[in-house]
Amino acid sequence: MEIRYLTPEDNLLEISMIYEKSWKFAYHDILPQSYLDSIPAGKWAPYIRSAGIYTLVLTEGNSIIGTSSFGKSRWETYGDYAEIISIYFLPEYIGQGYGKYLLQKCKEELIKLGFHNILIRVLEDNRRARAFYEKNGFIFTGKYQQGSIGGKKLKELLYVNEHHPFAH
Repeated sequence: MEIRYLTPEDNLLEISMIYEKSWKFAYHDILPQSYLDSIPAGKWAPYIRSAGIYTLVLTEGNSIIGTSSFGKSRWETYGDYAEIISIYFLPEYIGQGYGKYLLQKCKEELIKLGFHNILIRVLEDNRRARAFYEKNGFIFTGKYQQGSIGGKKLKELLYVNEHHPFAH
């Protein structure tokens, strides 16, 4: 297992495919199936190298099996926070412990960038992700944003990690 930053040689369609497969697995009972079925190949590829966004990949052997993006918070009232925008894995690697390593690496890299407070947004009905973040030191703030994906109204819950062990 290796965790590293995305390189120019990495295939953005391969990274986008991890998002696509992860969404179809993780949101199977949360988002409308018709929406999940309509996600086109390469949907996220144009956004992976967006300005101000950092992307890590987790490899096993020669294969990229997971990815995470992070940067400055996009949540207006938390402007001095960092935000972990995404952590996605190929479905066959979900629940095998890789996520904690990728999350830890995100925290370490955000500290190097000068951030000590981190937020993450999680869909209210994504119980697996909520349990994962809670187990790893994130606390639900009680705040959320209303949104809609695929025509379904959803709540995106705000979790924060303000006192992790590397904040010295």
